[in-house]
Amino acid sequence: MSQVGFTPVATRQWLKLSPQVRDRIKKKLEAFAETGHGDIKKLKGQAGARLRVGDWRVIFYEEAGSIVVVGVGHRREIYD
Repeated sequence: MSQVGFTPVATRQWLKLSPQVRDRIKKKLEAFAETGHGDIKKLKGQAGARLRVGDWRVIFYEEAGSIVVVGVGHRREIYD
């Protein structure tokens, strides 16, 4: 099982989300950390990947057996 960590920017974005959305995203993120399966796609033009949870996206990269979350947000805002 991989450890999940957040950058300071991602932590601020995470805390702005509603509790229901955070729970939903947390379940998918933990499932990906345990199994390596999920709706994942490598990003074009930048390092990392994205995890899709409905209309929400988690931008992350994997480093030394851990997952580092760089951004969390709605699909229309996260790629800006």
